[in-house]
Amino acid sequence: MIQLSFKNVFVVGAFVLALMPAMTNGELRVGTAPDQSSAILKAEMEAAYAGKTPKEWGETVTGVKTSLQTKERVIALTFDACGSPKGKGVDLELIRFLEQQKIPATLFINARWIDANPELFQKLSVNPLFTIANHGYQHRPASVNGRSIYGIDGTKDVGELVDEIELNARKIEQLTGKRPRYYRSGTAYYDEIAVKIAERLGHQVVGFSVLGDAGATFSKEQVTAALLTSGPGSIVILHMNHPESGTGQGVMAAVPSLRKRGLRFVSLTEYPLQ
Repeated sequence: MIQLSFKNVFVVGAFVLALMPAMTNGELRVGTAPDQSSAILKAEMEAAYAGKTPKEWGETVTGVKTSLQTKERVIALTFDACGSPKGKGVDLELIRFLEQQKIPATLFINARWIDANPELFQKLSVNPLFTIANHGYQHRPASVNGRSIYGIDGTKDVGELVDEIELNARKIEQLTGKRPRYYRSGTAYYDEIAVKIAERLGHQVVGFSVLGDAGATFSKEQVTAALLTSGPGSIVILHMNHPESGTGQGVMAAVPSLRKRGLRFVSLTEYPLQ
């Protein structure tokens, strides 16, 4: 028989009480309170998804938002800043172009890129043209069982996934005063359980309907051609951290043509996502 001392009962009871405020009618409350520890948050998510095995793996799994919910002739440009050893650069010419042309954009920024470019991050975060979004802490695919893609290992379990999303969310909130609403994983790959967890952490998971630069590997001409396939409600994925790529020049070449077609650039925040 197991005997519990008063001390053990007290410790267990305190832990249960710590978890109770995060529960409402059996549903987990989004863990955004600054006093909610990472350990408790991970315990909540691990308990909620224990024994569940994902069935989907890709860029457009259940729950990923790929377009704006509108028939208006608007498109949303999104730019990733990945923060890998080769991806900590900045396409300043591209950023200046967006500012000069007053083109809003959503910037999905990784923690390592923030650390490499702290002053620029602060400037971007206070520019009303730009919405800062969460691109993860270590730029890893969003998995609950370690799936990999492009040779990059995904988060191995629920706890690592929570860290990948939440640590960068809190970092951005600490630096800007605003918690990010949108999340895109490193590589933009997910399983459907990871998407549900991201939602419980207060994020909409944003994919894309137009592959703008294929991870900053497209030439200028390819980027322009990709952008010109955009239609009403398109979300375009591009990169702002590879100035050596064709992304910036391709975007600059495409913008006048898109405007002539009557397309207007908008932020993700202006429309519901679907």
